Amino acid sequence: MNLLTTVLAFVLALGPLIVIHELGHYLVARLCGVKVLRFSIGMGRVVWSRRFGRDQTEWAVSALPLGGYVKMLDSRDPETAPKDEAELHREFTRQSVWRRIAIVAAGPMANFLVAIGLMAALYMHGVDEPSARLRALPQDSLASQAGVRGGDTVTAVNGNPVRSWSELRWQVMHAAVDKTDARFELRGVHGGTYSATVPAGAVSRLNVEGDVMDALGMDPWRPAPLVQDVLAGGAGQRAGLQKGDLVLRVDGRPVADGIAFIEAVRGAPGKTLQLDVERAGRTVTLPLTPENDGKGSGVIRVMVAQAPEMVTVSSSLFEAIARGAERTWDTSIMTLKMIGKMLTGEASWKNVTGPITIADYAGQTARIGLVSYLQFIAFISISLGVMNLLPIPVLDGGHLLYYSLEVLTGRPLPARVGEFAQRAGVGLLFMLMALAVFNDLVRLF
Repeated sequence: MNLLTTVLAFVLALGPLIVIHELGHYLVARLCGVKVLRFSIGMGRVVWSRRFGRDQTEWAVSALPLGGYVKMLDSRDPETAPKDEAELHREFTRQSVWRRIAIVAAGPMANFLVAIGLMAALYMHGVDEPSARLRALPQDSLASQAGVRGGDTVTAVNGNPVRSWSELRWQVMHAAVDKTDARFELRGVHGGTYSATVPAGAVSRLNVEGDVMDALGMDPWRPAPLVQDVLAGGAGQRAGLQKGDLVLRVDGRPVADGIAFIEAVRGAPGKTLQLDVERAGRTVTLPLTPENDGKGSGVIRVMVAQAPEMVTVSSSLFEAIARGAERTWDTSIMTLKMIGKMLTGEASWKNVTGPITIADYAGQTARIGLVSYLQFIAFISISLGVMNLLPIPVLDGGHLLYYSLEVLTGRPLPARVGEFAQRAGVGLLFMLMALAVFNDLVRLF
């Protein structure tokens, strides 16, 4: 069932995004008066097609499920060259350079518009996320040394407001990539506000490929260790724990929250712990001996409160659109910065992922819920837009590079140069695809 969910989630995420990308090219080409001969989903041999419209455009599905294409009237290819002089004005290369730029750029722009629309819809609907409130910080952590206190709530980073944990993490990621200070504005648990700054030197050393929040010593706030259920036959039941008990101390050491209690139990397989719990207004001491789970960790078969504090992040229509556009822009810039870091060796090429990893994430987010799945689709749509704009021949970005040079020089790129660049682009693209599949297989096995 999980495999079926993963496959369906992958197809439903990527398929419509490819169609929308190609529709961007198609619609702008039609608006510019260019005749479209074929609209294909997939590459290679056509396996199904139908013709529609005044131009009898062929709408096709092709054998290789690798993207798609829009084939226009184009004199550079004998197969698509105009057969009738009356149609010469509708041929692609006879359009002005600005029209050609618009047609080529329309595909990636369509992906960005989809991302903005999805994010705006999610912001309007309201998304439940962990709050930006912090649990107790390790004393030797970077955040604690900067003056951040556990229990307080982060309200802004470097002047950018944050309302949830994901927004907090996003701003810290930006600071880490840009190698700037991370200046936190916080609201105290008992009122009042203050600021704390982690210097750029420390922020620049954060591993952007890992958990930057954990590296700072920051974790979401968790509730007190309240026992929610005691399962029959477990170490917790034998120790006398009851539903509603509040764990105060373990071996005389105060327990901050449910996660801290779980960590204490996991670290003591077979060892007897003295628990002080609050029950009906009085303190009771219980001996608890966690069982060994066979992997070196202690288990007691007790359910303890540990879910983080949640907030609903929602916006009005215009604010949602603005936030969707801002997040799309930020994600695009972050993607380009990460590509730059890979080129300079500051980030690993292991970050290049292929269809197997994308399918895995699609399945995971689909199983979590619709909101997570739509967020994933928005991110993939942005990635498609950014990757297609890279200045690699055969991609949209490569063609835009050609036309930009034509604008600057006043003449099109020589045909021989274009052919050589196309071959080099195909080679580079296959190398990237091979690397992505290799990384996928390494992660899988």
